[in-house]
Amino acid sequence: MLDEAYFEFADDPGYPNGLDFLRRGQPVVVLRTFSKAYGLAGLRVGWGAAAIEVVEAVDRVREPFNANALGQARALAALDDQAHVQRTVTMIRAERPRMAAELARRGFTVLPSQANFLFVDTGGRGLDLFRRLLRRGVIVRPLDGYGFPTCLRISLGTPAENARLLEALDAVRGEA
Repeated sequence: MLDEAYFEFADDPGYPNGLDFLRRGQPVVVLRTFSKAYGLAGLRVGWGAAAIEVVEAVDRVREPFNANALGQARALAALDDQAHVQRTVTMIRAERPRMAAELARRGFTVLPSQANFLFVDTGGRGLDLFRRLLRRGVIVRPLDGYGFPTCLRISLGTPAENARLLEALDAVRGEA
């Protein structure tokens, strides 16, 4: 099972494409989503690819109406708007290294990413920093619940949104 939710954002030439494995007859199921690059997160719509016998087995046990009509309609419309997807992907690919560098310049450890977010070790209590940023209207995800109490997941946005995050980060770190 290959979860390729962030596939469109990957720019590493060595990043694998699960569909290539499937085309070569390897026993994989490839899952992708409209939640990330297509911007349809709230609709919970995605797709999968697998050998026909796997698809038939899943079809026998899946619940009927597992994707609602609105999600299906929006997903079909999204497929016709590849310009939006390309703009989103281009922006994330440009902002990802810029933001990683800005956060590193501020003393944070930023892990390499091929997604639309950064995994950032704050060197302190991530939950505290999350709360201080939240009071300024900036939402990041603390990672305590995943066993990383010093870390945050920071989603990448537009250059203006990312600038607002950095400004808020500078302000709250000045308060500490």
